[in-house]
Amino acid sequence: MQRTVSNGKEGYTDKFFLPRDISIQNLIDYMPIAIYACSLSGHIIYYNKAAEKLWGYKPKAGEDMWSGSAKLFLPDGVPLPMDKWPMTIAIQQGIYLEEEEVVIQQPGGTKLNVLEHPMPVFDSDGKLLCIINVLLDVTEQRKSETKQAMLAAIVESSDDAIVSKSLNGIITSWNFGAQEMFGYEEQEIIGKPITTIIPEQYRMDELMILNKIRNNEHVEHFETYRITKDGTLIPVSLTISPITDKRGNIIGASKIARNISKQKEAEKALQHHAENLEIMNGMGKVISQTLDIDVILQTVADSTTRLTGAAIGAFFYNTVNDKNEPYMLCRLSGAAKEAFENFAIPRSTAVFSSTFNGGATIRSDDITHDERYARNMPFNGMPEGHLPVVSYLAVPVVSKNGKVTGGLFFGHPQPGRFTKEHEDLVSAIALHAAIALDNAKLYAEVTRLSDKKDEFISLASHELKTPITSLSGFLQLIEESLDDGDENKKFMKIALAQVKKLSDLISDLLDVSKVKAGKLPLSFSHFDLVQLTKEVVTQFQYSVRSHAVQLDCKLEKVMVHGDRQRIEQVIINLLANAVKYSPGAAEVKVLVTGNNATASVSVQDFGIGIAPELHQHIFSRFFRIEDEANKPGLGIGLYICKEIIQRHSGRLWLSSVPSVGSIFGFDIPAA
Repeated sequence: MQRTVSNGKEGYTDKFFLPRDISIQNLIDYMPIAIYACSLSGHIIYYNKAAEKLWGYKPKAGEDMWSGSAKLFLPDGVPLPMDKWPMTIAIQQGIYLEEEEVVIQQPGGTKLNVLEHPMPVFDSDGKLLCIINVLLDVTEQRKSETKQAMLAAIVESSDDAIVSKSLNGIITSWNFGAQEMFGYEEQEIIGKPITTIIPEQYRMDELMILNKIRNNEHVEHFETYRITKDGTLIPVSLTISPITDKRGNIIGASKIARNISKQKEAEKALQHHAENLEIMNGMGKVISQTLDIDVILQTVADSTTRLTGAAIGAFFYNTVNDKNEPYMLCRLSGAAKEAFENFAIPRSTAVFSSTFNGGATIRSDDITHDERYARNMPFNGMPEGHLPVVSYLAVPVVSKNGKVTGGLFFGHPQPGRFTKEHEDLVSAIALHAAIALDNAKLYAEVTRLSDKKDEFISLASHELKTPITSLSGFLQLIEESLDDGDENKKFMKIALAQVKKLSDLISDLLDVSKVKAGKLPLSFSHFDLVQLTKEVVTQFQYSVRSHAVQLDCKLEKVMVHGDRQRIEQVIINLLANAVKYSPGAAEVKVLVTGNNATASVSVQDFGIGIAPELHQHIFSRFFRIEDEANKPGLGIGLYICKEIIQRHSGRLWLSSVPSVGSIFGFDIPAA
C-alpha cells in the first residue's frame, strides 16, 4: 500500500511517496530526538530509542509513569515535585507547553539539561487521547553558555587589554581593560582598524603577526609598543591566538595586551642599580689601592659625575705643598680645566662657601632661584663664558677630625636633575673619599719623612767616609811602625778590622741611598764568572775558618757582560750570610752553572732556614727575621744584591726549608 503526504497548502499538488516497508512509527523510533507518549493516567505507553538513551533507563510500558527519569530538578538544582513536572501539567490541564527546561537524573547519577515540549493529542471530536513529549538535550549547550559567560566575565574584569580582530585587522571586540589601557570606549573603536593603536614605526610587526595567525600559529610574550588615544607610547607584551569557527576555519585573532611599563621601569632601575654598583666597585677598588691624591680626586670626580648624571663635576681639595704652604687642588669631570681658569676661586662665592666652609650639603633644582645666588662679586651670577648650571648639588668632604677638607660639586643645565638618592649616594662616597685622602696624606707625609731620612743617611754616610778612610790609613801606618813582638800590634789589627767593618757598613748605606735615587753606578765589561767565583771563594776561605767552602763547578769558563766588582759584591754577601745563619754547620756549598743563555751562581747553607711566609719579604730593605735580630747587620745586603742583579737583567732567588737550610742564587744572561 502506498501513502501520500501533502504539505497541506492549498493548490499544492506535489506529493512524495513513502516506501512500503517504512512507517511513521519506524521513523520516530530511529529519530535522534527523544520522543515518548503517556496515557491520560500518566502511564508511559511509548518511547523511542533516543528517549531510552537520554534517560539511561528502559521503562516498562503501561507500568512506569510520567517520565523514564526517576527525578527531575529545576535548572538551579532545586528538586521538582512530580505534580509540577511538565508532562503532569500537560495531562492535567490538556495544554501544550513549549521549552520547559528541567534537569533529569540518570540512574548512575548523571544529570542532563533537557527542554521538554509536551503536546496533547485530540481525536476528531476534540477528545484528549494522550500526551506526546519531545525532549531536547541541551546539556552541552548549557555548559558552553556557562563557559562563555565565565570567559566573558574574566575578559571583562581583566586588567589586561583583550581585543579580537578579523583577519583584515578590523577590531571586533574590546574589553574594559582595553578601554582603561588605551582610552577608547568600546563603541568608538569597534569596527576600526587595529592600526589605530599601533604606532607607525611598529606596523610592520602587525603584518608579521597576521601571517602567523593565518598559519594557525600562536604568538606569545611579544614585546612591542602601542599608542593610546592621547598619544602616549606604552610598552606592552602581546599574546595572540587564532580564532576558529565550528569547522576549524581561522576567522580572526584574539590579542591579550599587558602593560609592562612598570616592569620596564623596574628593569631600568635594576640596570641602573647594577651600573651604579659597577661604578662604585671600580671606584672603591681604585681609591683603596692607591695612595696618590691626584688619582683619588680624579677617580672620585669621574665616578660621582657618572653616578649623578651631572653635566659637570668637580672635586676641590685643600692640601699643602712641599713648602708647607696651603693651596687648593681641583679635579674636573665632564669639562676641561680651562673652563674654570679665568674665574675666581669657587670658595669666594656665597653658594660655594656654604659647603666648603660651613660643611653644608646643598641640593637645588634651580640654583638661580637660590637667595645666595648672584652674590659673588664682581660676576653677580654665572660668569660670562662659564658652563651653564641650573641643577646644583654640593657635598662636603669631611676629614676624620671633623674638618672640611674639600667638596664635591655637580651641575647640569636642566632643572631638577639631582635627587635625594644622588645626594645620599655622593654623601656616602664622600666619607670613603675622606678616609682615602687622609690615608694618602699620611702616606705622603711618611714618604716625605722617609726621603728626608734617606737624604740624611746619604749625607751622613758620605761625610763619614772621609774620616773613616783617614783613620784606616793612620792605623795602618802605626801598625807598620810597630815591631812584630810588640803587643800593641795585635790591638792595631783588631782596630783595623773594626774600622773595615765600619767602612763596609757605610758603603752599604751609600749604596742604599744610590739605589733609592736610581743612581747606583755600574761599569760593564766582559769577564769570566767561573774565574771570579773561584777567586772570591779562595779569598773568603782565607778569611773565614769556621766553615769549609766547597766549590762545585764543572765548567772551564762562563763569560758574562756586567759589572765585575758588583757581581763579586753579591757573591761575597751570599757567602757571608750563609756562614752567619748556619752557626752549627761545618760547610757551605757554592755551585756555578751555565749555558748559552744563562749563567748562575748559588750558595747553599745548612743552617736555620727561612719560613715560607717570609720569602716575599727577605729581599726588602731593612728587613730582619725577628728570631735572628741579635745577628749583626742592618738588613740591607740582600736588598742591594737584588738591585744589582736586576740591573743586570737577572733574577735573585731563594729556596729554603726551616731547620734544614737555604739556597740563595742568581741568574744573569750569558755573554
